[in-house]
Parts: sequence; structure tokens; C-alpha cells
Amino acid sequence: MTQTDVVSSSPVVAAIIVAAGRGTRASSELPKQYVTIAGMTVLERSIRNLAAEPRIGKIICVIHRDDNSQYARAIAPLESDLKAKLHDPVYGGETRQDSSLAGLEALALSSTVPDLVLIHDAARPFVSQQVVASAIDMAALHGAAIPGLPVTDTIAMIDAERTISDTPPRALLRAVQTPQSFAFQTLLNAHRRAARAKGELFTDDASVARFAGLSVHVFEGEPNNIKLTLSQDILTAEEALSKRTETRTGIGYDVHAFVDGDAVILGGIPIPHTHKLSGHSDADVALHAITDSIYGALGDGDIGSHFPPSDPQWKNADSAVFLRHAVDQIVHRHGRIINVDLTIICEAPKIGPYRDVMRQRIADICNITIDRVGVKATTTEQLGFTGRREGIAAQAVVTLSLPVKE
Repeated sequence: MTQTDVVSSSPVVAAIIVAAGRGTRASSELPKQYVTIAGMTVLERSIRNLAAEPRIGKIICVIHRDDNSQYARAIAPLESDLKAKLHDPVYGGETRQDSSLAGLEALALSSTVPDLVLIHDAARPFVSQQVVASAIDMAALHGAAIPGLPVTDTIAMIDAERTISDTPPRALLRAVQTPQSFAFQTLLNAHRRAARAKGELFTDDASVARFAGLSVHVFEGEPNNIKLTLSQDILTAEEALSKRTETRTGIGYDVHAFVDGDAVILGGIPIPHTHKLSGHSDADVALHAITDSIYGALGDGDIGSHFPPSDPQWKNADSAVFLRHAVDQIVHRHGRIINVDLTIICEAPKIGPYRDVMRQRIADICNITIDRVGVKATTTEQLGFTGRREGIAAQAVVTLSLPVKE
């Protein structure tokens, strides 16, 4: 295949996200691709922005071999259709060049070898759909293409004595971004050739392509497609995103009566008791209250509108199913849970011995950390139906952060 004899009119497109770096300049306890910004990891944002392009059928993340658990947590919030695009991650090498080649070799062994490949830095989480689409279009047209921005500062080249040796004209300079896009086999061949050239190290894939004699087209990038390199970059991104979000609060309340039984289910945890709670599902009054609080914050009905008690498929259902559905609605809207505050109202059973395991279960279902979940219990001093031990009530307050619709 030559560089110009690239693809058909409907190319098979794949993407590689390079995420194996350690990010030492970011001064973070975590590699920067796993740092959370406004409720979402940097890597998750990058995956979402590439996966949203319908022509990309497969995405491979190249990760460090020590980051399996971090990677699993980063992709956990992704919807099933986005996860379906993810190939099993592969391990990167000591350099970015090694990591790119590892991703390319994995694609070469896949059941469907792509015509085009995009290679994107995980640390550029704000790439737009327009840039991703342009990368595909330009690779199909030119065989090799990269986004770039005009340079506004004067660039000086210096010598060993730190004196200026040359000042290139700004009109001919571009600040290079990703995703960089190529005819797949052409780039794979170029990387294999570069790997055999001992002592040659390249900082991006366009440099590898140029080393192999390929012509690389530069199309218009975007200022917002920044690379997070320093700790200040992460702080600036957090501040910018916070201005584009709003905080919402929802309240949920639920009641279930006691019937004969030997345990109640509260917060997803079975608790031994002299009775159980009556309901069409498992009657988990705690999870029902949390679920309704989320729907309320979203302005999206209530638990009964999503899971009608008249529908036999929800008979004896695990209430975690309902809560996960509510959480998925937050994810679909690119929001996050700030905290959950649950109060259980009953004379018995005692909640205290189960409080922390209940908090952890709720945190796991909501995909948040346990410090964002509060569980309290109180009585009504033997007043009312709970005081007469006829049932249990629960109320929940949830706080969400959601993107502002522009």
C-alpha cells in the first residue's frame, strides 16, 4: 500500500489511546491519566470523546503494567455501548514510541485489521468531536495527518552557550496536537522501521512517519485541545470545568411495612430480624429512597415510573438494579454524585452494626468513594407506625453535579 492508496470510501477505523506514562511533571500521587477532574478521570474523558465518533469501531488503551486496577476503575462508569468499543488494554514500553508500536501490533493481530488508525494522548481529555472527525477525513485523504495550531510566540533556537542560533518564521510553525491519524499499515511499517533504527527516538507518531519518508498533512487543531502536563494544567482544567457545571439536590422518601420473615434488606445488606419488609421487589426501603432522590435531582420522574410495581419482571428484584439505573442516568448526562445522605427511621433492627458495610455497598453501586456516603438511623420515640414497629421508613438527600446545557 502506498501513502496515497489509502482506504475505501467506508474505512475501518480504530484508535489507540496512549496512557502508559507516569506523568512525573504533574506532581500527582496518581499518573495524570487517572487523576479525577470534575468527577471524571482524564482517561475516561479521552475515551468518551473518541468513542463518540461513530466511525471509530475499536479503541485500544496502552497502559502501564502496574495500572490494571486504575484502568478498571477509569472505564467502570462507561456505558455498555462505549465499553463494547474497547479492546483489551495492552502494556506500553519505556517510551511513547514503544507504547504506540505496542498498540499497533495489537491491532495487527485483531480479527479486523483497520484501514485507518488514530493515535491520541490520554492526557488530552478535551479533544472535540470536530477534531476527531477531521483526523479521520484527513487521513483518508492524505494518508497521514495531524492537528496543529499556529504559534503566536516567537520561537528561538539556542546553541550550547544558550545564545540564539536561529529564529524560525512563525508563519511556518505549528504546535502539534493529537489525535494523529494514518493509514494503518503504513504507520505500522514506519514504526517497525523506526524500532530497528537504534538510537533514534521520536516523541510523536508524525515524527516516526517523517523518519520513514512519509508526507504528513497538518490540519487545523483547537486551542481547547490542551495536553495536561504540569500540576497547574490540572488545576486550571478543574476550574474551567467547574464553571460549566451546576449543583442539584434531590430528596427521596419511602416506606415499607413489616410482614412475617426473618430478615430485612437495607442498603443492599440483609440484616437478621423478626420480620421482613413487604414489597413487590426486595422492599429495600433505603435504596428506594436514594434512587428516588437521584431521579428527583435529575427531574426524571420516580422509581415507580421507571419500574412499575405492576410489571411482573420486577417481582423480588434486587433494588440495586433500580439504583444502578438511576446512576446510569447521571452518567449519560456526564454528571457525578457529590454525596449521598441516608436516614433510616425504625425502632428495630439496630442499624449501627451494619452502618459501614451498608455505606460501602451503596458506594459500590453508585461508583463513588465511601466518604461520599452518609448513613444515619433514628427512631420516632415509639410514635407513629415506625414507633409501633409496623414498618420502616427512609429518607435520602443526594447532591449531583451536572454540566450546564448551553
